[in-house]
Amino acid sequence: MSKRAVIVPIVTLGVAAALLFTIRGCWTTWEGDRAEQRTDDAYVRADVTPLSTRISGTVRTVAVNDYQPVKAGQLMVQLDDDDYRAELDEARAALAGAQAQLASNQAAKRIQDAKIQSAEASIVQATAAAGAAKAGVDAISPEVERTSLELKRQRALLAGKAATHQQFEQATAAANQNAGMLASRQADLDRAQAALASSRSALQAEERQRAALDTQDGVYRAQIQAKEAAIVVAQVNLGYTKIVAPVDGATGERHVHEGQLVAPGMQVIDLVEGDVWIQANYKETQLTNIRQGDAADIRVDAFPGVVLHGKVAEISPASGSQFALLPPDNATGNFTKVVQRVPVKIVLDPGHPLQNLLRPGFSVVVTVHASGKDGKTKRSQS
Repeated sequence: MSKRAVIVPIVTLGVAAALLFTIRGCWTTWEGDRAEQRTDDAYVRADVTPLSTRISGTVRTVAVNDYQPVKAGQLMVQLDDDDYRAELDEARAALAGAQAQLASNQAAKRIQDAKIQSAEASIVQATAAAGAAKAGVDAISPEVERTSLELKRQRALLAGKAATHQQFEQATAAANQNAGMLASRQADLDRAQAALASSRSALQAEERQRAALDTQDGVYRAQIQAKEAAIVVAQVNLGYTKIVAPVDGATGERHVHEGQLVAPGMQVIDLVEGDVWIQANYKETQLTNIRQGDAADIRVDAFPGVVLHGKVAEISPASGSQFALLPPDNATGNFTKVVQRVPVKIVLDPGHPLQNLLRPGFSVVVTVHASGKDGKTKRSQS
């Protein structure tokens, strides 16, 4: 066998091995350094909101059809609201009753204030009567003492034959008369003092009743607040009988029909918002030079030959696998390295006539004009 027949295969294998190791070591760098990063793992996306019920009830009307454009605030589903209107009327009636009780209590307080004023006037009168009675007692007391001393003097004179029986009898009559007057005025004083004590007790009772009315006032005010809160709850529940579009968009498939009984949390219809964007799932090795704000070209499979333009709005803070229901844990078993995909949000430039025809889920091909490499070149030159 000639040397050439041996050397040529060896050289060929060596060159192939060198190329393999070169490509393997530099492929990631070559791929990341490309000025245009392309991916066909991209789709049209939009916010899809499943509208659900907050209360239970029977569907009265489904006011929209499947896939119908709607405006913000447009009625989509109407539930039977008779029960909730009755609850609202009941809550309003309860509030009116609590307000009437408060008004009645205010009137009772005014009456009680009048009673307190009357009791205070009675105390003033009783105090004056007691003062007058005491003055009467004070006025007659010196006369009683004088006639009592005169009676003693006449008794002593009569015993010594120096006074007549007529003089003694006159002194006795005068002493008895003044003693009777003192007893009468003392009785008047006792009655006046008793009346004064009774008036003071009556005033204390009226004041305690007034304090009780003040306490009841607080109870009625608390009841009014509770009834007002019940009205708010009833109004909110009544509002929940109408399911309206929160934003402009289009309906999905209806999940309920007239006459159907729904429970809280039941999904009734889907709403697809009008604004769409592109989600391009780039390989992590392609993100080296992609930056926020980079221009992008979008080709939609549904419209061959048409190129839409947009820009990179956001780059996901983590790869798609990290948001999966069961994210991978490479430390639990055998490891196989897999290039990860990172979602990149691309917003479309406004004004293209085909934008209104885009539907979430459409497949697209995205090419991003990466600016990171230019930025690094400029920084290195500076």
